[in-house]
Amino acid sequence: MEMQVHFPGGKRVTSTYKGFTIETDQPASEGGEGSAPEPYDLFLSSLGTCAGVYIVYFCESRKIPTDGLSMTLRFERSQESHLVETIAIDIQLPAGFPEKYRKAVVRAAQMCTVKRSLAHPPEIMVTADILNT
Repeated sequence: MEMQVHFPGGKRVTSTYKGFTIETDQPASEGGEGSAPEPYDLFLSSLGTCAGVYIVYFCESRKIPTDGLSMTLRFERSQESHLVETIAIDIQLPAGFPEKYRKAVVRAAQMCTVKRSLAHPPEIMVTADILNT
């Protein structure tokens, strides 16, 4: 699999993958225009939306409506490293959600592939090549 990353100008960086283009930018305070989410925002969003889709699959397989269902992702960063140290995902279940599935829906969210990838991080290799023109 392959993703292309481009630098359209300023602090903007885009990626193209599976026919979609994802735009990022830095806030004005960091020299960007604030025209798109920061890359780290997308990382956190990918965790939340991944857990969310596992909840959707869980509910669909049991014919449980997702109306009124929501989720909050909270995180804390280290003052020194600025890296996220803790992430808490809170699933808000609507009235009428079957009590017998409360723990199971949490387990479903924990099956998120992004979460599991963080628990078993891949090796990341970075190289640089000079293109011949």
